[in-house]
Order: sequence, then C-alpha cells, then structure tokens
Amino acid sequence: MATTFAPGTPNWVDLGTSDVAAAGSFYSQLFGWTVQDLGPDSGGYGMLLKDGKQIGGIGPANDPARGSSWSVYFATEDARASTDRVADAGGTVVAPPMDVMGQGRMAVFQDPTGAYFNVWQPGQHGGAELTESPGSVSWVELMSNDVNRAKPFYQQVLGVSTRDVDVGGGMTYTLLEVGGKNAAGAMPAPPGQAQPSSWGVYFAVEDCDAVADKAVELGGAELHRDDSPAGRLAFLVDPQGAEFRIIKPTPDFSM
Repeated sequence: MATTFAPGTPNWVDLGTSDVAAAGSFYSQLFGWTVQDLGPDSGGYGMLLKDGKQIGGIGPANDPARGSSWSVYFATEDARASTDRVADAGGTVVAPPMDVMGQGRMAVFQDPTGAYFNVWQPGQHGGAELTESPGSVSWVELMSNDVNRAKPFYQQVLGVSTRDVDVGGGMTYTLLEVGGKNAAGAMPAPPGQAQPSSWGVYFAVEDCDAVADKAVELGGAELHRDDSPAGRLAFLVDPQGAEFRIIKPTPDFSM
C-alpha cells in the first residue's frame, strides 16, 4: 500500500463514462494523462496516470440514471461499518461492500439529499499517488440542496467535523475537516437549480483559461468561469456529459 489517507479524507476519484476510449482520449489531451488498461478481468476499468502516478480511474458507466459522471471516494477502515452508519444516518446504500480484485473494498451510497459518494477500504491499493499538483485532484466539493441536513450525515458516516466559513455576500461555505485539516467542502446549490445534490471534483491546472478553452476545442462544454479567493476556476462538461472542474489554486490560500 503505497499511500495512506486518514479515514474520512478523499482518497480516490474515478470516471464512469458512456465511451471509455473517447473519454480517455479527451482527458489525455487535456491533462496529459495516460490510461492504463488493467486487462480482461477488470470489466473495462483502467487507471489514469499523470507522470506515471495514479490519480484516478476510468471505466464504463453502469448506472443509466447517473450517466457519465465522476465519483468521489472517501477513505474508511471498514466498509461494512461505514455501510451500517449510512443506513443509521438516513442515507441510501446503492451498492453494499464488495471486494475489488484484491485491491480493497468499496461501497456506493447516497446521502439524504441525493448526492452519490463512495468509500474505499484500502487493501493493496491505498488510493491516489498524486494530488494537489497540476493534472491531479485539487479539491472535492458537495453542492447540496440542503447543507444543514448533509452536515450531520457526513459527521456520522465519515467521522469528519464541519466548520462554517462566512465568505461574504450572505454566503456560507462549509469545510469538512479531519484531524483539524481541511478535507472537502460543501456549499448550497444555486437557487432554482434543478439538478440533484452532487459531489464535484476539481483538478489543478497551471493555466485555467488555456485548459478551459482547450476543453471546448476538444468537444467539451463550459458552464462557468470565474475568479475566487481559492483561485481561478472553471466548471466544464466532457463530451460524454460528465461534469468536472478545474482550478489554478491561489498559493497559500487557506480558510
């Protein structure tokens, strides 16, 4: 197990997509990733590598209701215990704990506001080998229709603590913390948004505008681009319909 993540922290992301080959090509051109085929026993699942280090996974979308989408995994010491906590806290067990090719155990859930998320109990595979560098995961964020309902759920299920930060303009941003360190964020969905609550993945980039422009050139779409205290960011959609985000982080930014 090459990497160790404290329980409750994000330790992996993967993309379920309607076209693995096309999506792999899109992200490889966008971020400089390579796709590692894991062979016939993997069910079409592969690893996404940046500079030879695993940053996430890619495989066929297996839930028509979700379509192509990115998934966030949180580290757990016991996937079965996490599953029990989800049920007790009012969430939904989408897929109970399962062994994954001797690499670890995973389970898929929905929180009480409808957001999908996963847990990963490490075996041989401990999680991402590269984070917070260009072309790798920089941050994960819950956009929720009911943050106040989501907060106690994640406290109970993941063992995180939460801290609300006034970010101005009448807006509050919630930090999920593990051991006093920021692990993830949560914010209210924009008023009138029809989409269900969801977890989003930010990938770090060196030039937000150049990467966002390239994503559109490659057949993706742009939803939003803006400056924030955390950095310049863009919300994008890949050609298969999966939403993702990019950010050029502000150096030494903290909340």
